[in-house]
Amino acid sequence: MRIGKFLRLAAVTAGGAGLIPFGPGTFGSLVGLIVLMMLPAGESYIYWCAAAAAVATFLCIALGPAAERDFKEKDPQRFVLDEVAGMLVAGLAFTRPPIYWLVAAFALFRFFDIKKPLGIAKMQRFKAGVGIVADDLAAGVCALALVHAARAAAQWIDGASGAMHS
Repeated sequence: MRIGKFLRLAAVTAGGAGLIPFGPGTFGSLVGLIVLMMLPAGESYIYWCAAAAAVATFLCIALGPAAERDFKEKDPQRFVLDEVAGMLVAGLAFTRPPIYWLVAAFALFRFFDIKKPLGIAKMQRFKAGVGIVADDLAAGVCALALVHAARAAAQWIDGASGAMHS
């Protein structure tokens, strides 16, 4: 195997996670979760997270056509870099969220990625790399919105209960 093809395969399978024969999308999403947990926790988190999501998205779009040729199918299951990109979107925040919020983002992202409600399924109509990653980015945005709504509600409840005890 040529080095270029090997590197392309390593990228689109998220280091081989997509080659796991059962649940490759879930394992690709776990790679995204691990990346989120490895990002700096301070104020620079949002920049690192956004940059990582942008790079993963760019690579999905750029490598999508070749991956479809290599795997001989449209939006191949083994191509899981799109799950990494979507998970990075789901984990966006001003500072790195606690692990339980990242796990919630993971669960919600998987729900939206698998079920594809709210028109997410239509995103797969795009061709090649854009079609591969668009639905995952949309699933990531949906998970992001719900996690941030839940975090805001938790803070509001915590603040309200704290005010009652004052």
